[in-house]
Amino acid sequence: MKRNLKYEIIIYWSEEDQAYIAEVPELPGCAADGRTYKHALANVEVIIHEWIETAMDLKRPVPAPKGRLLYA
Repeated sequence: MKRNLKYEIIIYWSEEDQAYIAEVPELPGCAADGRTYKHALANVEVIIHEWIETAMDLKRPVPAPKGRLLYA
């Protein structure tokens, strides 16, 4: 089941991995990488759907997207 993605995604370059890393702070452990910014974004969109599907299969709660998180 495809859902409209409204989760915050943080993308950054990792020298150690030599790749862009895309993380979704609202979904614990939800992250992907890619050789380009666009690849990282496309990959994490797939992982978000898989994360949600797995949580639903396991009857675990799926956090509602809050959008941009503000860090103190």
